[in-house]
Amino acid sequence: MVYLAAWAFGSKPLYPVAAGLLLAAALAWAWVHLANGPLRVHRNLGEREYVEGDEVQIAVAIEPSGLLPVPGATLVERVGNLGEQRHVLRRRGSRLAITYVFPRVSRGRYVFADSRVEISDPFGLHRVDAPLPSPGALLVYPRLVELDRLFSESGAHALEGRRLLLRRPTGFDLHSVREHTQGESLRHVHWRSTARRGQLMVKELEDAPRDEIAVLLDADASAVAGESFDVQVRAAGSILQAYLRRGRRSVLVVNSERPESRKVHSASTDTRRALELLAAAEPTGRTPAHTLLADEASAAARALEVVVVTARVDRPLVDRLVQRAPSRRTTSLVFVDAPTFAGVAPAREPALLRLSGAGVAVAVVRNGDDLAAALQGAGAERLEAAGD
Repeated sequence: MVYLAAWAFGSKPLYPVAAGLLLAAALAWAWVHLANGPLRVHRNLGEREYVEGDEVQIAVAIEPSGLLPVPGATLVERVGNLGEQRHVLRRRGSRLAITYVFPRVSRGRYVFADSRVEISDPFGLHRVDAPLPSPGALLVYPRLVELDRLFSESGAHALEGRRLLLRRPTGFDLHSVREHTQGESLRHVHWRSTARRGQLMVKELEDAPRDEIAVLLDADASAVAGESFDVQVRAAGSILQAYLRRGRRSVLVVNSERPESRKVHSASTDTRRALELLAAAEPTGRTPAHTLLADEASAAARALEVVVVTARVDRPLVDRLVQRAPSRRTTSLVFVDAPTFAGVAPAREPALLRLSGAGVAVAVVRNGDDLAAALQGAGAERLEAAGD
């Protein structure tokens, strides 16, 4: 443009300026492209596991390998719902590095996406984007509470001070069918196969281990207010942790849009996988909890004992839990009163009293409550208040 202006107005002094700008643009293009070689990335998210509320430091160091030194570089990446991050890289020896901080990060799984380095000349005349390999995700676990006892182990819900600690977690699963042999009991006849084949067929059963405890986290999308779902996650994780420390075989079931489950049989190998599921849990569920409990193929329905952590107590769920109560399949419920997390006064929940009267242990958690105290059974008057 300067050259055209010089030619149009016949201004000879502008010709050197135009030539200089053209030369600068050419040099900027050459410098940036010659500096744009393969990049080796070193990323450090810290050695410890992060829990909600922690400050998270992310250190990134990049080793360029271009023919010329990088004139200037900016790290750009998107970290989940924490948004886009733009940080100028500082030269540290042969590396370009930056450490940036997220204060008080909430629970979640934060996926790194669109990571790249913008390489530009000092005057901003030219820029190229060098993509970086995806580093995966940052996991921030829920902040769990220590529980010495559980609300389901007190009063009428206790069993001589022991909650079935010695019960053998086994059951019999159908393995196959075979022809009936003379003199064999008819108790195990498989009548459907018998009718189809026209001869007596009996069930072959195998002794299969079952999970003792199922902790069902109800991620109902329509029952969330404020941080109520985060409290549900903390409650479910804390109860799971308490059972695991007692050596109880457990399974975590998250009733989200796509229900997921994790078996937790060993503190050394399974805990992390369960925590990862809790970290990533979102209230996206559309299937009612009672439907999941009615499905005998689900881990929650098959378990010997179920703890339901929910913010919605409707009649079908109450009916399902009451139906389980007289059987050997013990049931308890943690009700997180979601509206109180939006400043709403506690509402009447007569269904909770019905559950308690049917032998289902109930804990109520409201905004501002001490979670550990609520899950350990302190403040039984909360249940009475919920039904008044």
